[in-house]
Amino acid sequence: MSRSSAYETFPSPIISSRNGFDFHVYFMPSNPVHVKHATELHARIHQEFPELPIYRIWDRPIGPHPTAMFEVQTMTPHQTGALFSWLVVNRGPLDVLVHPNTDDTYRDHAELATWMGNPWPLNMEILKAHQARP
Repeated sequence: MSRSSAYETFPSPIISSRNGFDFHVYFMPSNPVHVKHATELHARIHQEFPELPIYRIWDRPIGPHPTAMFEVQTMTPHQTGALFSWLVVNRGPLDVLVHPNTDDTYRDHAELATWMGNPWPLNMEILKAHQARP
């Protein structure tokens, strides 16, 4: 039995030469339980997945993101699946926006995104400038 090529390469239009997926871990900065869990989760991801780019914890909204968050990027389908399944079990009370990276940032966040937990309303006006034109 042959395997799908999606195990090794992202399907088009995902751009694997950048990073295939972004995981944005959201938390409420006014909720001490969220802040503690986000800080601990950030450290655990860094330890468990040292090969993945993980960015600083923002304690306020930034870009289209409406609340405090941090971002982790995956470069391969294997990394994406591993981080996704790990976060399903370990994200606790936090919500996670997962989106691919294509040549249309607006569509990545508006149509191709998926959520773990509850979805948050994004500031899509910021991303309209990055929308691919037909």
